[in-house]
Amino acid sequence: MDDLGFRALRVTSTVAERRSFRGAADELGMSPSSVSHVVASLEQRLGIRLLHRNTRSVSLTEAGEAFLARIRPALGEISGAIEGIHELRDQPAGLIRINASSWGADRLLPFIVGFSETYPEVRIDLVCEGRIVDIIAEGFDAGLRLESVVPQDMVAIPLGIPEYLILVAAPAYLKARGTPKTPGDLLSHECIRSRLPSGTIMEWEMERRGDYAEPKVSGRLLLGSSELSAKAAAAGAGIAFVAEREATPFLTNGSLVQIMSEWTPPLGSEALYYPPNRHQSAAFRAFAAYLRASRNTGGSAS
Repeated sequence: MDDLGFRALRVTSTVAERRSFRGAADELGMSPSSVSHVVASLEQRLGIRLLHRNTRSVSLTEAGEAFLARIRPALGEISGAIEGIHELRDQPAGLIRINASSWGADRLLPFIVGFSETYPEVRIDLVCEGRIVDIIAEGFDAGLRLESVVPQDMVAIPLGIPEYLILVAAPAYLKARGTPKTPGDLLSHECIRSRLPSGTIMEWEMERRGDYAEPKVSGRLLLGSSELSAKAAAAGAGIAFVAEREATPFLTNGSLVQIMSEWTPPLGSEALYYPPNRHQSAAFRAFAAYLRASRNTGGSAS
């Protein structure tokens, strides 16, 4: 039964957690075909199928669920022992998995690049998606979202970069249609709406010194991202409610202007968050310390 080694069991467990051979391959630094071969060999040695496979997904069989439930505590102990050896090294090593929104990933990337230069033996898997996931259940070391949506029971490290959603329009559009002054004025304008990465339509939520408004705007365009909405607004298609960073190039060249700025205060900062009571790897602890130090110096450290 020498094929039932730690590697085969860990590979199979990772496939089950990620529900994907390709996802497991990326995490483990293997090819998908190698992962598939390891799992198939294990199933052959056991004489039972552990995973259901189809072209879209992977799921555990009943036998697979029972088997992995028995071996996961032991795998955790072995992984912990290996991590303990890693912590005795001069340099942290291993994999860090982070789940982030596309906006958050863009903000975090400079810190990751700087960290990688300092800690070349650490690998980082940055997964971008619109939905907020249970980072513990889905096997992530940390998540990255706006501070306002970070679960309250998590440790949070704000990146310290204010985020804004702003109202913008082309000068020619405003000259032809007039400039709105209040949220209610937007109801008579051509408003370009955006879909969030989760697929839902973004609401236009505004606030001025404690006075909240959520006008039910309308318009002919519903676009797949706020980046597209900024481009459409720059082309004169109407008013858009977009991330400031996506509008900045158009604001700089004058093809967009910001309006009603008093109704769009900062949203807060993106924050890295992680569970307070779970043992963190040496690699992740080094990354968290690096992020804190970089934030305090106003940029990515090197």
